[in-house]
Amino acid sequence: MHAIDLDKYSIRTDLISDKKDYNASVTKKYKEEDVTVTRSTSSKGKNNYTTINFLDVTDKDNYLKVEKVFIRELKRFIKPLNLKEKDTVLVVGLGNEKITPDSLGPLVIDNVLVTKYLFNIGDVEKGYQNVCSFKPSVTGTTGIETIKMLKMLSKVSQAKCLIIIDALASTSVDRVNKTIQITDTGIHPGSGVKNNRGEVSKKTLNIPVIAIGIPTIVDAKIIAIDTFSKLATFFEKRNTNVLGKIENISKEDFKILLEEVLPKEILMVTPKEVDFVLERLSTLIATGINKTLHKSFLSTK
Repeated sequence: MHAIDLDKYSIRTDLISDKKDYNASVTKKYKEEDVTVTRSTSSKGKNNYTTINFLDVTDKDNYLKVEKVFIRELKRFIKPLNLKEKDTVLVVGLGNEKITPDSLGPLVIDNVLVTKYLFNIGDVEKGYQNVCSFKPSVTGTTGIETIKMLKMLSKVSQAKCLIIIDALASTSVDRVNKTIQITDTGIHPGSGVKNNRGEVSKKTLNIPVIAIGIPTIVDAKIIAIDTFSKLATFFEKRNTNVLGKIENISKEDFKILLEEVLPKEILMVTPKEVDFVLERLSTLIATGINKTLHKSFLSTK
């Protein structure tokens, strides 16, 4: 069976682990308590990525395992910034809270411990970071580009660092709701569904930007391609000629076949239990941010 070149079908992804053309070196990959962590760095050493893969967070034990790993990996991005407790950290949750698969960012913000108003009043107990948060919604609702809002807000808040959370798109069904990506390279809101907005990064805001994302959707084309490929592999291993001449179809003919069968429009798919899983994942991300920024934070979850 021929390998399928997904690039020909405009399939979108926000995960660095999905991108074949990204020139990065894996600096470390290890598995800890059913959680796999991959740390990668760009060829020029400017961009760093951590990808955390796990099986499930609906079970309490698994949830705690992933939370532990997430906090440790997030601290690796925060520690080099040498933030003082009085330095403002702006936490932003991107997405449309009215659309469940896109509501990760706003859900996280609902559980982030905000302290900036206390710092404005006076002294704050040691062990707490100066934190403010914001939910910019989407440009289709506000009519304002997210990057323009954040430029203004970062100046007003005098933020020394931005932590931004967003739902992502993946080219693998296996990664949906089961992967957390952390990076210091920034983010392009809406890029996973061909709705590119202004880049949110250190380059555009002049402050460090740490982006946290979880894939919540996958292109329907992926499901069709994966199903056909796995079906062909299944029968090939059993030396069964069920698919007949289609096994010997040329790459060009196979491309034409897929273009005729697969939908031309963007059709994104998400699991039916996405609302329950996102509730767990958003709590995990928020708790991880709270425990990373606030040394005296005690979770009530």
